[in-house]
Amino acid sequence: MKEQVRMISWNVNGIRAVEKKGEMSRFLERYQPDVFLIQEVKAVPGQLSQELINHPEYWQFYHPAQKAGYAGTAVWVKKDRFPKPEFYTGMPAFDDDEGRVSQVKIGSNRIFGVYFPNGGKSEQAWREKLAFYEDFLVYINNLREAGDNVIFAGDVNCCHQAIDIARPKENDGKIGYHPEERKRISTWIENGWVDVWRQTYPEKGDVYSWWSFRSGARSRNVGWRLDYFFVDQAFFPRVRSIAYLGEQLGSDHCPVMMEVDSLQA
Repeated sequence: MKEQVRMISWNVNGIRAVEKKGEMSRFLERYQPDVFLIQEVKAVPGQLSQELINHPEYWQFYHPAQKAGYAGTAVWVKKDRFPKPEFYTGMPAFDDDEGRVSQVKIGSNRIFGVYFPNGGKSEQAWREKLAFYEDFLVYINNLREAGDNVIFAGDVNCCHQAIDIARPKENDGKIGYHPEERKRISTWIENGWVDVWRQTYPEKGDVYSWWSFRSGARSRNVGWRLDYFFVDQAFFPRVRSIAYLGEQLGSDHCPVMMEVDSLQA
């Protein structure tokens, strides 16, 4: 396979709105991802423009939620880089009617774009969020044990450490920064999954991926690092760079970009 692969994950908070603002075309022109993982599409393919479903440069795969205007994920793959990608949805024993898990298989590589649950609607939703973290870990561990190289990215909906949130004391115990969900992320890391940003920049603060639309939070950089790339520990030496693209507008989240020197054959 060719060297240097650029992957970008972005919670667009409504892909049609981002396109209407002109930000999708600006993003693609500037960054040209080889693999583009999208969360919160909030649409079905029949509602999308030709650019979003028949782009000349990309294979485009959508996994929409059954509920209109809600959740959903997508994966775009550069045609000239990867001519025969295989796309999959969901995970074992999970009814993915909200379109939360999409993946592309390229050779022995499985690249996931995941929109993890928020968990704030009810006590049941909270328990389901914690179960989702646990079930996803079992799934990717099994894939790794079977010989696949797993990369996963997306809106994890949790700040793992105090350095990942602008106001840790004020938000301690709240959804998105609760000890129980943070513990699940720690378990991922204990299982050999590397938070690429934090492993690369262990002490770098004031870097976030989500800002509330209220009170000028983005201009004041009062944010949360909710969006991540994770790779297997053995694959981490292939990572060349990672960056949060905070200047990219169009959503309340910014994209996160990871470049690797190659994928496993």
